[in-house]
Amino acid sequence: MKLKVLKPVFAETASQLVNSASRFEETILLKKEHWVVDAKSLLGVLALSLQPDQTLELDVKGGQSSAVKDAFLSLGLFEEA
Repeated sequence: MKLKVLKPVFAETASQLVNSASRFEETILLKKEHWVVDAKSLLGVLALSLQPDQTLELDVKGGQSSAVKDAFLSLGLFEEA
């Protein structure tokens, strides 16, 4: 599913995103351009350097993709694209 970035994702917000992703057993990948990173990796999320109006793809390998999407949207960092 595609997500649009609403706020810059730096240290504190990246940490919130990683903590949210870490609550799930599923493999959660974030894809932006040629980058593919594990959403549970703080360095990976920081490497994406997410800025407002950018679009990324959220790829969940496992059963709770809607719960993961809801958790990410509840952070206030993204909206559905």
